Amino acid sequence: MNKLEELSKEISYALRHAPWEYELEMDEEGWVPIAQLLDALHRAEKWKNICEADLNEMIERSEKKRHEIKDGKIRAFYGHSIPMKILKEVKMPPDILYHGTARRFEQSIMENGLLPQSRQYVHLSQDVETAENVGKRHDDKPCILVIDAKKAWDDGIRFYLGNEKVWLADVIPGKYIKKM
Repeated sequence: MNKLEELSKEISYALRHAPWEYELEMDEEGWVPIAQLLDALHRAEKWKNICEADLNEMIERSEKKRHEIKDGKIRAFYGHSIPMKILKEVKMPPDILYHGTARRFEQSIMENGLLPQSRQYVHLSQDVETAENVGKRHDDKPCILVIDAKKAWDDGIRFYLGNEKVWLADVIPGKYIKKM
């Protein structure tokens, strides 16, 4: 399999099946900012040097035309196994949520809380397995953080339902975070 085919499969997986593993924020029509996708891909050594021109070439050369790019965004045409819409509706979260991250970020997170960085929201997982999958994109032995979502909610932190596996928040202060 050539590099562009491999890239196409990776992007298809991210856009169709597991955007939460890549911490992608998809709009209701399945579009993701190209910069956000590239940021997620660059976290893996294999895709460190991928740029927008590579995405365009991947689409151009593909016989199956699985993706499209428009106005700085990319989406998969078909084959989604996830609900397309990330609702930005305030909802009461489960009592506990999880966040998988690289060990090198643990101290900063404990001191400064979880911040959205280059994204609109902090992404939180409903289960440990999903948090581990997200964390493994950044570190082969990720740090799993436990979020006391009930206490945060009771103290006025707003949460949003992303989908059946992902919750979103604007920020999570460190006082609600413990290491698993």
